Amino acid sequence: MKIVLQRVTRASVTVDGEVSGKIDNGYLLLFGVGKDDTENDCERLADKIVNLRIFSDENGKINLSLKDVGGSLLVVPQFTLYADCRKGNRPNFMQAGSPDFANRLFEYFTDYLRSKGQHVETGVFGADMKVELLNDGPFTVILE
Repeated sequence: MKIVLQRVTRASVTVDGEVSGKIDNGYLLLFGVGKDDTENDCERLADKIVNLRIFSDENGKINLSLKDVGGSLLVVPQFTLYADCRKGNRPNFMQAGSPDFANRLFEYFTDYLRSKGQHVETGVFGADMKVELLNDGPFTVILE
């Protein structure tokens, strides 16, 4: 599993001209599933994300978590995180999970985050999405 986490002031995803997810302060997560990933991987990364301390406290120190600031999550499925560009000029996606498998883990991941009391918005699995964000910092972290 690969996740690109961006701390944002706001973010949204649009499909066919309709907004499918929109948040203010929180994290935009680009979410990729590998063929060997599990529900345990979903839980481990979700717990890490909720407790990751990358928001500033009253003294300007990076010391607060998503829970501490009451932030939201916008999770966007993105199989292209598994692009292998080492050979040739066309990416290879052999390590990405199959669409059915990846969608199941995407749903599991977002449901698990919600079960932890998080406000979660999502993109649409398999759709052509337009993502807009205002990166705060910028602060970007890659989790695997």
